[in-house]
Amino acid sequence: MDRTVLERFPAGGPRGHWPAEEYAGARREEGVPARVVMDLASDAFLVVVEQRTPQRAGGEAAAPERAAPVRE
Repeated sequence: MDRTVLERFPAGGPRGHWPAEEYAGARREEGVPARVVMDLASDAFLVVVEQRTPQRAGGEAAAPERAAPVRE
């Protein structure tokens, strides 16, 4: 499976405020199966969408395409 990062939010947000969860919830209302994961290396919450790797006609999984890393 491949993951696409839709948005990233710093982990040090105001107490009681969950911007990553709010953003993911809004995407789910639009029909996008977004979820929030924690990126410990950058101390940020990522809103991601997981996509299945397409299958080839012979039943083998296609070679995954590598997305360029997201840098800020």
